[in-house]
Amino acid sequence: MVSERVTLTVPGPEGDREVGLSSPNRVLWPELGITKRELAEYFIAVAGAFLAANGDRPVSLERFPDGIDGDSFFSKNPPKGAPGFVETVTVRYNSGRRHPQIVLTEPAAIVWAAQMNTVVFHPWASRTANTDNPVELRIDLDPQPGTDFSDAAAVAPALRDVLAEAGLTAFLKTSGSRGIHVFCPIEPAHEFLDVRHAVIAAGRELERRMPDRVTTNWWKEERGERIFVDFNQANRDRTMAGAYSPRALPGATVATPITWDELADADPAAFTVRTVPQRLADIGDPWADMSASPGRIDTLLEWWQRDLDAGLGELPFPPEFPKMPGEPPRVQPSRARRADD
Repeated sequence: MVSERVTLTVPGPEGDREVGLSSPNRVLWPELGITKRELAEYFIAVAGAFLAANGDRPVSLERFPDGIDGDSFFSKNPPKGAPGFVETVTVRYNSGRRHPQIVLTEPAAIVWAAQMNTVVFHPWASRTANTDNPVELRIDLDPQPGTDFSDAAAVAPALRDVLAEAGLTAFLKTSGSRGIHVFCPIEPAHEFLDVRHAVIAAGRELERRMPDRVTTNWWKEERGERIFVDFNQANRDRTMAGAYSPRALPGATVATPITWDELADADPAAFTVRTVPQRLADIGDPWADMSASPGRIDTLLEWWQRDLDAGLGELPFPPEFPKMPGEPPRVQPSRARRADD
């Protein structure tokens, strides 16, 4: 039996490309009836802003062959048979291993990813010219149990002030879920570990100013009902959903750049695969000029050193990372106490 298939015409820098889409009527978001074809058409509509935020950098594809309610898996390396317009770059992972990773440079490559049942795109913070040095400082404001998006939205302006004092310009987007992502364009002058330390320094300064509302505690049992500054999202090969990437959530929400003026009244549930294209057409991309004037993290690194001198040391790394210099034991404080007893 011949499987259902359509061909989409995708405009791009090299002219139109014809991209095949198998099973176009497969429903990816059951509650809304959003199909694979509708997802591909969404990507065509937002391709310019999507590529500005996620293109020309390593990207991991989170794929859902049976829709968002089914199993998923990540693709980092290009699969066999990928078309020539899907580019790659060799990256170094935390283990020291090197391997080619997918790079998106034109709209047809995004639609090809949709053909591969990709729902969520996870771009690195670095570009292909130098994958070791980020061009963005990224801070994930992650609501903990008992808090929600409104709590993160109340914290974000204070973080903006902290970053401004360090000489950085902050942009923000919804995570597509309950959190907020704050990005600062930076010169690619430092590698990932330095940028992680800069994020920790900013997080600690924010925590000092808002101790009842913000935490940098890595262990969940110590966070309380506060917004967690997830510093480990700044590590090499640790990514968050890219700007204009859909999320695998029932409402088909999209991680959406917003302006600071929109923040107080923003509803992340309102930004979806079906609404974001019109939003872009109406108001444009709030991140259009984000890369125009990158800053430097020198002041944040001075704050990091100041805190080291004051006795505040390194913070834990994710469990899959090798043991890092100066890192405290990777054991929950409650378990450590029981072991001591």
